[in-house]
Amino acid sequence: MSASADIGVTGLAVMGSNLARNFARHGFTVALHNRTTAKTDALVEEHGDEGNFIAARTAEEFVAALERPRRLVIMVKAGEATDAVIQEFAPLLESGDVIIDGGNAHFADTRRREKELRERGIHFVGVGISGGEEGALNGPSIMPGGSAESYESLGPLLERIAAKAKDGTPCTTHIGPDGAGHFVKMVHNGIEYADMQLIAEAYHLLREVAGYSPAQIAEIFTTWNTGRLDSYLIEITAQVLAHTDAATGKPFVDVVADQAEQKGTGRWTVQIALDLGVPVSGIAEAVFARSLSGHGGLRAASRDLPGPSVATLGEAEAAAFADRVEQALYASKIVSYTQGFHQIQAGSETYDWDIDLGAVASIWRGGCIIRAAFLDRIRSAYDSRPDLPSLLSDKQFSDEIGAAQDDWRSVVATAVEHGVPTPGFSAALAYYDALRAERLPAALTQGQRDYFGAHTYRRTDREGSFHTLWGGDRSEVSTD
Repeated sequence: MSASADIGVTGLAVMGSNLARNFARHGFTVALHNRTTAKTDALVEEHGDEGNFIAARTAEEFVAALERPRRLVIMVKAGEATDAVIQEFAPLLESGDVIIDGGNAHFADTRRREKELRERGIHFVGVGISGGEEGALNGPSIMPGGSAESYESLGPLLERIAAKAKDGTPCTTHIGPDGAGHFVKMVHNGIEYADMQLIAEAYHLLREVAGYSPAQIAEIFTTWNTGRLDSYLIEITAQVLAHTDAATGKPFVDVVADQAEQKGTGRWTVQIALDLGVPVSGIAEAVFARSLSGHGGLRAASRDLPGPSVATLGEAEAAAFADRVEQALYASKIVSYTQGFHQIQAGSETYDWDIDLGAVASIWRGGCIIRAAFLDRIRSAYDSRPDLPSLLSDKQFSDEIGAAQDDWRSVVATAVEHGVPTPGFSAALAYYDALRAERLPAALTQGQRDYFGAHTYRRTDREGSFHTLWGGDRSEVSTD
C-alpha cells in the first residue's frame, strides 16, 4: 500500500467515524482502521463519496498508508484500551511521527504516555475534543497538547476541521506541553457540569416557585437565549423543555427518570482541584447533585421528611421572579467560569504549561458544549490583562455581578423558603461573598487546629508561625 494519506483514524465508533469524515470533507486523504473491519467497510460504503478514504485491514497496512511524518489519531475508550492501541502501533512508527489521542483521557495518563513516547522519538498529542458527535463531524472545539513541534505538523489540519467562531477564527490552538490539552478539556467538562446544574436549578425554580409549565419555561429560555445568556446549552434547554413525549402526550421532562449520569470528567475536575488547592465549589456541587439524584433508595427513604408549605406565586409575581432568576443564573455562570479558569491557571503554573487563558476562551466560542456569547468578553478580559487574578477582578464582570447580586440573593432566599434545592446558585453566591469578605472564620479554624493538634498559626501583626500552650499556661511560643 502506497503512502498517500494525510492522516489516519483508528477506532471507528461514532466519534471516530465522524472525525474521519470531517477530515475527508476538508480535502484530506484519510486512512481508516478498526479492530473489526466491518466498521471500516461500513464507513467507506456509506460515506465514501464525502472524500478520499483508504481502508486498511491491518495495523501494518494502516501505518504504510500514512505520509511522513505520520499522523495517527486514536479514537478508542480511554484507559487500558488506549494503552493497548499505542502498544500496537508505536513499534511500527519512526522518529518524528505523531500519535494523537482524541479520547477523554485523564491528563496524568497523557503526561505519562507523552514522556514514554518522547523517549522513543515519537510525538504524543493528547487532544481534547468538544462538541459531541455532531461537533466531530461538522466542527468541534479542539484542545491539543503536546510539543510545539508536533503542532507544526498537526495544527494546519486541526485548524481546517475545527469550528469557526463568528469572526472566522478556528476554535483550536496549541494549549501547551504534554497533558495540557486534556487538562483544559477536563476543566471544560467541569464547567459544563456546573452550567447544566445551574440551568436545571433555574428550571426547577420557575416550575416549583413560579408555577410555570415546561412549555412556558421553554419560551422563557428562548427569550433568554436572545440576550446575555445566549449559549448552546440555553438553546437546547428550550428545545428539550418544549418537547412532548409521543407515547404519553406529557412533557418530555416528566417522563424521564430524574437520575443524572456522568462519565467521570466532572469528578476528575473536582479531584484535581482538591490536589491543586483550588476552590471549584460550583463544579463540585454539580457533581454531587448528579450523585445524589442517582441514590434512589436514599431519596425514597427520605420522602416523608418535613418541609415548608408555601404557595406558588401569582402571575405578576411569577414574571418578576423569572427576571430575578435570570440575574441569578447569569451571576452564577460567571462564578462557574471564574472557578474553571482559576483551575486552568493553577494547573498551568503547577505543571509549567504557560497556558494562554485568553486563547482558551477564544477556542471555546464555537463548537464546544459550553460555547456562549460572553466568552468573547472573557477572551478580551484575559487578552487585556494576562495576569488577571480572577474574572471577578475584571471591571465589566464585577459591575455586572454587582448589579445582579440583590436579585441573586433574593432568589436563593426564596428557594430556601420554598424548600427547592439550589446547591449551584447557593455555592456560587457563597464563593462570591467569601472572596469579597474582609475577614473569614478561617482564623477560628486555625485556632481550633492549634488547640487539638498543635498545627500552629500565623498572626496578622508580625511574621512567623506560633503555637499557644493550650494545655498549660496558654502562653504563646514561636515555632520558627
